[in-house]
Amino acid sequence: MNFASPVFILFFAVVLAGAAIFQRMHSLRPRQVFLLLASYFFYGWWDWRFCFLLLFVTVTSYLTALAKDNKVTYTAGVVVPLVVLGFFKYFNFFLGSASALLGRDLGTLRIILPVGISFYTFQALSYVIDVHRGKLPVERDFIRLALYLSFFPQLVAGPIVRAADFLPQLKEDRQVTIKNLETGIQLIAFGLFKKIVLADHMSVFVDDVFYAPAAFHWATILLAVVSYSIQIYFDFSGYSDIAIGCARCLGYDFRPNFDLPYVSQNVTEFWKRWHISLSTWLKEYLYIPLGGNRKGTLRRYINLMLTMLLGGLWHGANWTFVFWGGLHGAALVLDKLRPRREHGVAGGAVGTILTFAFVSFAWIFFRAETFADAWTVILGVATFQDGIRQPFIWSFVSIAILCICTFAAARKTRFGRDSAIHGRYPVLDLNTVRGLTLFFTLCGLILGLAYTGENPFVYFQF
Repeated sequence: MNFASPVFILFFAVVLAGAAIFQRMHSLRPRQVFLLLASYFFYGWWDWRFCFLLLFVTVTSYLTALAKDNKVTYTAGVVVPLVVLGFFKYFNFFLGSASALLGRDLGTLRIILPVGISFYTFQALSYVIDVHRGKLPVERDFIRLALYLSFFPQLVAGPIVRAADFLPQLKEDRQVTIKNLETGIQLIAFGLFKKIVLADHMSVFVDDVFYAPAAFHWATILLAVVSYSIQIYFDFSGYSDIAIGCARCLGYDFRPNFDLPYVSQNVTEFWKRWHISLSTWLKEYLYIPLGGNRKGTLRRYINLMLTMLLGGLWHGANWTFVFWGGLHGAALVLDKLRPRREHGVAGGAVGTILTFAFVSFAWIFFRAETFADAWTVILGVATFQDGIRQPFIWSFVSIAILCICTFAAARKTRFGRDSAIHGRYPVLDLNTVRGLTLFFTLCGLILGLAYTGENPFVYFQF
């Protein structure tokens, strides 16, 4: 059930109406049960068998957290989600890699990759680990824990919601209100504009070029590489906006998942702004347990590399993803080695351009199916290859919109108290003529310019 589909709009309207009806009751339980059933219906829309796997992970997390001081059950609470993730997502990948290494076919299994498995297993892990560390009380209410792990706005592509942030909200009387709807619907509209107007149109051009890069002129290939950087940002941040907006409509709050990542002046800053819920998860549950920066400089760099290599593997069962993570790990290490200096406006601009160039280069390996495909793309640009010239208008439109929005955010920040640029949501006051006019203009642009082809969100595959 795609967020950008009429089916989801109907589903969400029914969920909103149901939540509004159940909130009139004096107990939170009917509303929680209703949202839990709606979330499982949403997840089962792809394949009803996935629901049993989600339930299995939930039951395992619930039972193992109850015995938080028992090392055996705690280990089970960590290992079981990892085994589930490893089997469904990586079994054939490692089997294929072993076949190539040994020079013999070891065969494969017909395994269906459950949608969103990388996200809800990470949430289950964070819950069990936080309980064991004493950072979070045990959730003895199974319905609340099940709703936390299956809540449909963030279930299939994040953001990765922390139990410490969401479980307390389930104990509060969060309601569907006019104010929440006013904010949430605008966030949904922003996300839809990013996805079906900008990202989906650019995907047509990007897919064509990456499918046969040897046929295109080097400038067209370069434009496709830059376009993919913009496409994946609009696609994934658009999904996050819709997820955050849906949750807000129902009365719940998620933390922002993106903060204008392409204004970053170095790779370290980039990972503080890009997919924030994943980068903070990797830092707290992988980098710090490995030792972080507490065991010397060399160990710090090794920990950074291991974290990013595993972060790359988390994105997909392909060595290109691991290499992409390794590139970012190496960049983070180099960034730590570089002495810190204060940069002026010109220096900051140069840093932003260089960071964007590196990130775009790394995205080539993220997007390409194989190393050979990635090398063809790189070689096409590096050798000034001749071929088909295809300037794509949507790429220029999207780049212009991103630059304008970034400039607006920078200008707004300049006159505020914070010196850092933040991608705050431009929520409008719909009680004014100006606010209503701008909002309905946005809605008109979405309806008039929407890409009508079937194009799922990029992060659905993860």
